Amino acid sequence: MSSGRTLEGAGCITWWGFGPARDLLETRRSQTPRPQGELNVLLVGSSDPRHILKTISGLKDTDTLHVWVMENSMEVVARQLLLLYVSLSSPESMGMQEKTDVFLELFGNSEIRSQTDDKLKHMAARLFLAVTDTMDADTDTDTHIHPCLDTSFLKFKERDELARIFKQWQRPPSPPLGMCKAWDARVRQHLGTRYDARRGCFDWDLTMKLHDKGCGVIHKQEYIRWRESGVAFEMREGLYCIANQSLLSTRVFSRRGDKVGVRGYWGDIVSSPYLSFGIETDYKELLKTQNNQHVKTAQDISVANVETLFKSLSTRGGHTHVSELTKDSFDHTAETHLSCQLEEERVCTVDQEETVKLDNKQHAEEKQKHQIELMNLPGVSVSFLSLDSLPKLPMKSRFCRLFNAIYCSASMVHHLDSSLKQTAAPGAVLTVELARYLLDLSKEQEASFATRVSEIAKEAGFVPARTEDNDAYAVFTLQKD
Repeated sequence: MSSGRTLEGAGCITWWGFGPARDLLETRRSQTPRPQGELNVLLVGSSDPRHILKTISGLKDTDTLHVWVMENSMEVVARQLLLLYVSLSSPESMGMQEKTDVFLELFGNSEIRSQTDDKLKHMAARLFLAVTDTMDADTDTDTHIHPCLDTSFLKFKERDELARIFKQWQRPPSPPLGMCKAWDARVRQHLGTRYDARRGCFDWDLTMKLHDKGCGVIHKQEYIRWRESGVAFEMREGLYCIANQSLLSTRVFSRRGDKVGVRGYWGDIVSSPYLSFGIETDYKELLKTQNNQHVKTAQDISVANVETLFKSLSTRGGHTHVSELTKDSFDHTAETHLSCQLEEERVCTVDQEETVKLDNKQHAEEKQKHQIELMNLPGVSVSFLSLDSLPKLPMKSRFCRLFNAIYCSASMVHHLDSSLKQTAAPGAVLTVELARYLLDLSKEQEASFATRVSEIAKEAGFVPARTEDNDAYAVFTLQKD
């Protein structure tokens, strides 16, 4: 994939994918039957949890799924954890409509409501606590963020970085970043001399590119609103005026020989977050047209699709909660530890003893409160791998012929090579995101990228499956030996 100003509109960090959610185990386009039983899926640069949620929704009750996630930035990993946290929120802690609204606001809005910002800070505090626990204790289910979410495969320095990011979401640096100015600066840089005619540019990108590629459901009003301000979803009345901290990152620039980190919005400003959940749906009534205009908007479809995915999670979770640590068992452990400490040191005062007990009790209550907020999905787990672990997977026996499905984004496809075959299970499906919705590319560049993807897949031992000409993904299956 070419870099530089050619893809300035796509940004240097990928906050959302450039294609709709896919069930990565669904093989309706090939002759291979859908795998069942114990399933493993590898995601390389998926950027958001759309494929995870969609794949879970297609599982049978008897299936188990282990998703392995690899991203090229810890900011993206942090955001993945945040969106999965929202997705796993129990009905008792957050109603379906509220959960959908919060998810889409955090997912696609540069600025959010104060209520959503409060929830972001609350969840960031929970995630901070969970990540620091994995660094302070041996790895087990009690120190994971959640039985479904596992960060123990990350390096300590990566978990330190995660903790720093979550802390920054709770307490943003002062003075607060003006998201409006940051967004407008990106638009000015991207359009250059065309900035004064930006509405015409936005309309051209929508009608001559997105609509031409089959995204007619994206309405002009919502697309131009997003291109102008970065706010894609306005489900509720209110002021969308607080910077969405989960969409901020640091970009390093060279100035007079020195490297300077600038915090701002460095993601997509052209293609839109509507692509992930808002351009396809199984509910055909949402795609009805009247006078050659779609009746429903991309926001309407996004809401319907996300709600459907969340209902699927609730069904699998049975509205059950994560098993809690009981207060008595925790206090017993704390007291045992404390008595041993007193026996060895014999220097603790009564005040220190009471302080330790109080701290342990508060920590237990925090962990208990954190766990009861989330649903448990039996047989489903998501593990995050280190950023540099992809070339090392073929050398580890646990990953040998493990993955039933492998997904790779357009921005990460250059990391794939022939060693990928060693990690693929027999009949594995490889799905690669194409450049179809990278609007800054020409048709020739888009076609050239698709050709290169096919070459990489062939070198890795995969052959093309049946695909549609207008699909956002290229699908391959592992060639039989």
